[in-house]
Amino acid sequence: MSNPGDQDATPIEPGPGLLTQLAGHLAQGCKPPAEWRIGTEHEKFGFRPDLTPPPYTPDGIEALLEAFGSDPSLPWEPIADNGHVIGLKGQAAHRGASISLEPAGQFELSGAPLADLHRTEAEMRGHFAELHRAVERSGTALGFAPLGFHPTATRAQMPWMPKSRYAIMRRYMAEVGTLGLDMMQRTCTVQVNLDYGSEADMRRKLQVALALQPVATALFANSPFREGRPSGFMSTRAHIWTDTDNARSGMPPAFFEAGFGFERFVDWVLDVPMYFVSREGALRDVAGLSFRRWLAGKEPGLAGVVPTLGDFDDHLTTVFTDVRLKRFLEMRGADAGSPEMMLAQSALWVGLLYDEAALAAAHALVRRHDWTDYVSLRAAVPREGLSARWGSGTVRDLAGDMVEIAADGLRARGMTGDGPAGDERRYLEPLQAIVAGAPNQAEHWLARYDGAWNRDASRIFAEASI
Repeated sequence: MSNPGDQDATPIEPGPGLLTQLAGHLAQGCKPPAEWRIGTEHEKFGFRPDLTPPPYTPDGIEALLEAFGSDPSLPWEPIADNGHVIGLKGQAAHRGASISLEPAGQFELSGAPLADLHRTEAEMRGHFAELHRAVERSGTALGFAPLGFHPTATRAQMPWMPKSRYAIMRRYMAEVGTLGLDMMQRTCTVQVNLDYGSEADMRRKLQVALALQPVATALFANSPFREGRPSGFMSTRAHIWTDTDNARSGMPPAFFEAGFGFERFVDWVLDVPMYFVSREGALRDVAGLSFRRWLAGKEPGLAGVVPTLGDFDDHLTTVFTDVRLKRFLEMRGADAGSPEMMLAQSALWVGLLYDEAALAAAHALVRRHDWTDYVSLRAAVPREGLSARWGSGTVRDLAGDMVEIAADGLRARGMTGDGPAGDERRYLEPLQAIVAGAPNQAEHWLARYDGAWNRDASRIFAEASI
């Protein structure tokens, strides 16, 4: 989740032009293809030598962030919230990137917008090297494992980070679903952020990506354990999202409408209940209030507070749909996974969405079924993974079509790196193996659990550690 940042103080004008103003604000994200970039965000669980989750303090996440911020060779500027360091803003070579904390201290790099996947790989490898240096400098002896759901800890054993946003969410989540606190404290994901060129391009990319998120969930499933034993799910994280806060998550029917666009999205998102309003560096708890009523001057809890475009941007960060629309698109359906699978996820979506012929093929693939079939698939894949039924076959078959189209898209991009390794298609190799019959990460871990680990799920930390 995002760090606090500078707000756009432009007032939102009330009246009949309101939807147009907010839609135009989103449309400013439209870019020509030459300016399309790739942003990759990845989260990982920290663990101490005894494999327990690290606290914020002492000798935990705070010390690690301070080690990043105090190392003159690491270009990171600390971000504070009520006197606590809760993130880092990239400077110099890391400009455009940030480091943030999820509610239980899950450590997240939000990568800079980059031109190709080779740069994404370099950024990721560089981040891991810096993380190891910061751990050594901090003296915390922490390790990190990118997994979709914490494999051993109970919710009560997970810490809370001192971030104002999370205090608000913690209270509200208990009111709107049974699993929201698990989502906050015990999940990690990898997100891919991609650009769009126009409203029509946004609509097609969003609808293709939203329909295919359940396939990504199955491919990248990496959370088969809960509190030290198999959970019964390939992706426990994806199961958690089925009852977190359905007013702001999932696959909203409006997104699949033929005429869906920026104004229709604004009309939908204004009815997503609010979390907070930021004023003078502090967050005001307005959880459950209505942004639409606030704009109409009918929300007593916000009387006298003028809504701004910055407030609207903040509100968008509280939307957790499987694909999130901002001034770019965020793919949100996958578990955190190994470095190779992190890169494979970025490669999958870049290949599908950044080449016109590939996007057309993916759109045609998606249109063979009604959107309600994809909603049903979303409900099936957390437990069944790649074995979930799809038509006359399984999700693994659909994933094979998806990966093949992505490979064609990456071939057409023709982005070769500086070395002899070839174009971006090489990042799809883990997925090509899986669709050909190899186990995905969850299946691999379950086999290890029943075999060499002698049913000791804690051994995953050593093998998944980055």
